[in-house]
Amino acid sequence: MDADISGMRAFVVTADELHFGRAGARLFISQQALSKRIRRLEQALGAALFERTTRSIRLTAAGRRFLPAAAEAVAAFDRAVEAVRATGDPVRVDVYDERFTPLRMVREASERDPRLRVELSMRQGLAVALPALRRQEIDAAFGRVHDLPGPWPPELAYRLVRLEPLAAFVPEDHALAGRSELRPADLRAGGIAMPDPAGAAEWRGYLERLAARFGVPLRFNAPAIGVLHLVEQFLGEKSAVGLGELSIDAAGSGLRRIPIVEPTPLMPWSVVWHRRDPRPLLRSLLAHLEPAHLPDPAVPRHWIPDIDRAAPT
Repeated sequence: MDADISGMRAFVVTADELHFGRAGARLFISQQALSKRIRRLEQALGAALFERTTRSIRLTAAGRRFLPAAAEAVAAFDRAVEAVRATGDPVRVDVYDERFTPLRMVREASERDPRLRVELSMRQGLAVALPALRRQEIDAAFGRVHDLPGPWPPELAYRLVRLEPLAAFVPEDHALAGRSELRPADLRAGGIAMPDPAGAAEWRGYLERLAARFGVPLRFNAPAIGVLHLVEQFLGEKSAVGLGELSIDAAGSGLRRIPIVEPTPLMPWSVVWHRRDPRPLLRSLLAHLEPAHLPDPAVPRHWIPDIDRAAPT
């Protein structure tokens, strides 16, 4: 019996986690299937790799000797597979939604690098995209990395790449339509009305934190099915305002875009990827996405939730 890649991958991940449940979750297999793979590997090697107790596991001396070579073998296999795939398969990127900044960022990156072929998806929420990212069905996803359900997956890395100002969007006959700018306090009378974010738990969390920080009533309507439906919802509001990125062009929609100042809310966009994704095209995309820097908390010109200044947990 020969050692196989699936067994070595199971061993490397389990050695990293030292926990069968977490290792199985990372590999998307049951603990029973994971144990079978490792036992099959141990039989092929003729040595036990883990010492198991009812409460914990740890590497044996043989396991410690085997780990560096096994990790390199798995990495070499992944590189070999990618060498075949890289010439034909585009990098798979979830850009959240068509109306937001990530789509523009990916388009600009592909224009700068003609070799960067991209296959887009729009799951409308990082919380929805993470399972596909963990299974490596996609290579990267954009979103806000806080207020997500569950702990942050340790196999995923992220980088803050944009802080996008938000603005108010109101109908042309709205009570605030004549204003050239608004302050958060100006939103208290009518409040904020937004489509229900559905699976985008991070966007819901952002709006709730914004509303709580500035004492602004917040109401969620039915989910918006596409941009036209979103515009229709905003056009139906005569006292509440909708929020969106300042970069969104409202011309011809019947809506007025009004900047919010003192402070300006910033939407923190991060790109997220799997730490073990070896694809050269992914590295090329990441190279075009420069890190963004958080605003100075001592300068009250901009606002982001306090939680966004810390690493996700």
